[in-house]
Amino acid sequence: MLAPYVEAHAGGLMLDLCVRSLAMYESAYVETLRNEGFEIDYELIGTLEIALTAEQASRLRHGMRGGWLQPGVVAGTYPFLCPTFGAFTSEDGGYVDPPQLTRALALSAERHGATFRAGRVEAISRDGDGVRVVVDGEGLTADRVVLAAGAWTNRIEGIRRPPLRPVRGQLLKMRSPVFGLGRVLPTIMWGPDCYIVPRYRDDTVLVGATVEEAGFDERTTEEGVNGLLAAAQRLIPMLTAGKLIEARVGLRPATPDDLPVLGRDPQIPGLFHASGHYRNGVLLAPITGTLIADLVEGKSADPALDHFRPERF
Repeated sequence: MLAPYVEAHAGGLMLDLCVRSLAMYESAYVETLRNEGFEIDYELIGTLEIALTAEQASRLRHGMRGGWLQPGVVAGTYPFLCPTFGAFTSEDGGYVDPPQLTRALALSAERHGATFRAGRVEAISRDGDGVRVVVDGEGLTADRVVLAAGAWTNRIEGIRRPPLRPVRGQLLKMRSPVFGLGRVLPTIMWGPDCYIVPRYRDDTVLVGATVEEAGFDERTTEEGVNGLLAAAQRLIPMLTAGKLIEARVGLRPATPDDLPVLGRDPQIPGLFHASGHYRNGVLLAPITGTLIADLVEGKSADPALDHFRPERF
């Protein structure tokens, strides 16, 4: 999901980074890849944050970008929703298919000369004037290395900071009900306990996502699946359990302050960090790639990086 104004309600530099990255999506990723012949399931369809209590309505009325819809307007515009206390609508949001996007980026990179090697990174250390990376027992040395190992970063020998931990997120894929709107859903629906993202390519919706401190356990749970089903049905009663297609699990890389880690390693020259994106890894992909590439190429560091540098811990 690509929703900076929902994910970064507190504003500040994190919101600025998310907004900059969303603005790059069309030109830096989608347009470029589509011009190379890749199919990218990507839509900017906005978000609808739904208030189910008066307290939630009071908070959402003060949204940063968008407009407040009174309960009667919500009911008339989205008749499939449960009764609400109103909703905040914003055009600044959308979605992309992460596996599809990742494959397209990898294939595009290969076309432009990149070489990929699969394997488990076991250790990283300084080696003379370079950085040594041990992959499946074999040592490889490079002038510059970008560390983007996500939640598994601190399992690499030689890397103890920044402190990253896995946060499990369970996600449901469901068949879309017939809403009589001509599409699955007209926008992303965001409630207090779940979000619902339409997928126009195959007439499904994604319901997410749990936030669980479960270590590296990548199993779905009955509690997690049932909780998401209940939250989704509370927003859209037509989303019954019979429409469930599958449940998925991902491990988000989280830092103690829930902000990403971007920049030079303070102890290993030539090593650059690009991790800790927590719930916004896909959204922040374009800006992360650009900022880190500039560092690797020796260009001036973007001032925003001062806020996300690894040595802050």
